[in-house]
Amino acid sequence: MNSDVVVVGGGMIGLACAWRAARAGLSVRLVDPEPGRGASNVAAGMLAPVTEVTYGEQEHLGLTIAGARAWPTFASELEDATGYDLGYRPTGTLLVGFDRDDAEALAELRAFQSELGLRVTALRSRELREREPMLSPRVRTGLLAGEDHRVEPRAVVAALLVAGEEAGVALKRASVARLDHVDDRVRGVTLTDGRRLRADEVVLAAGAWSATIDGLPDSAKPAVRPLKGQLLHLRALDGRPVLHTTVRALVRHRSVYLVPRDDGRLVVGASQEERGFDTTVTAGATRELLDDAASVVPGIDELELTESIAGLRPTTPDNAPVVGRTSSLSGLVLATGHHRNGVLLAPITAAAVADLLTGAEPTAALTAADPDRDALRAAPRPRSRPAPGLQAPRAANTGRHAPTATGTVTDHHPHQDPEVNT
Repeated sequence: MNSDVVVVGGGMIGLACAWRAARAGLSVRLVDPEPGRGASNVAAGMLAPVTEVTYGEQEHLGLTIAGARAWPTFASELEDATGYDLGYRPTGTLLVGFDRDDAEALAELRAFQSELGLRVTALRSRELREREPMLSPRVRTGLLAGEDHRVEPRAVVAALLVAGEEAGVALKRASVARLDHVDDRVRGVTLTDGRRLRADEVVLAAGAWSATIDGLPDSAKPAVRPLKGQLLHLRALDGRPVLHTTVRALVRHRSVYLVPRDDGRLVVGASQEERGFDTTVTAGATRELLDDAASVVPGIDELELTESIAGLRPTTPDNAPVVGRTSSLSGLVLATGHHRNGVLLAPITAAAVADLLTGAEPTAALTAADPDRDALRAAPRPRSRPAPGLQAPRAANTGRHAPTATGTVTDHHPHQDPEVNT
């Protein structure tokens, strides 16, 4: 039986694309052996176009702001469809620093943000602790980005699974072996057990492995590579929130973030490591994250450490995603390469993919994600797929950088779990 669309990858991006496409009246199959168990299970859930803005990436700002503005409606529609609380909280984000160098870095960042028309408010040490009493008295200065919000990615994935099923998405818990095409036209996919799923369109949302699936012509492979990230989950024993606002901090020139949950959990992250497809959790990264987080909020020493996890962000040469049709293979739609903004850009990506599948015109903000943009044309494409379970050597350091921290991580091989960032 043919379907209109096969979506490869059951992370937040793939699930959202499938849901939107089904709501648009298309017959949709989604393929993933364990939906939501990869990137989206690891993501912190920051929706942070203001505090994530990075020197040299300001051309992406229109896309990230549009992504943030899409979240309230997306969250409302998904909550109405399922009754789930997605943990969407418009509480803002604090960016804080400790020493003189941190203060200078924050001042430069504020000037840069102001040049871009972004609204931030400078706060003194006392004002910061009035908002968040658990902050260390050593925090000297900070910025409040009121338009940077947060969401609970695991709740979003759970809701999308329910909403997709109710909208008619057929979930196939299996792994994709190959993209099938004839005469430069997509025909569907072949699973690892040899079965074929016929479809007129294929949406490739396989995260860091998107370029390694068999059957992809070199000219259609997205220039995506894995970027490892490690992060921690802590929990207050009494279940009360440790923080009420997301806090991002510069500590000894390293960047760390702390994202609260309503039930007393606290997500701490994250490293940035060029380690190939390795997802080993290392003692060094765990130690650095805990040390830096305790410098910001000394009370975390009393929290329970419930998870230490690692994943892979799908990253491109210019750190912008790859969303759209390819010029070399008809019927293939790419939805990958979201780097640290997978959760932030999930709603706008899903809307754009649904538009492409139904012949509508996607938002102009997606120009920055064009698969045929100049920044990607000269980039090398992977020509071989790593063997299932292949791991690179263990990371020697965490490679965290100031002034911005990373927000999302994504992992899993399409042979194992075709996920995309969360």
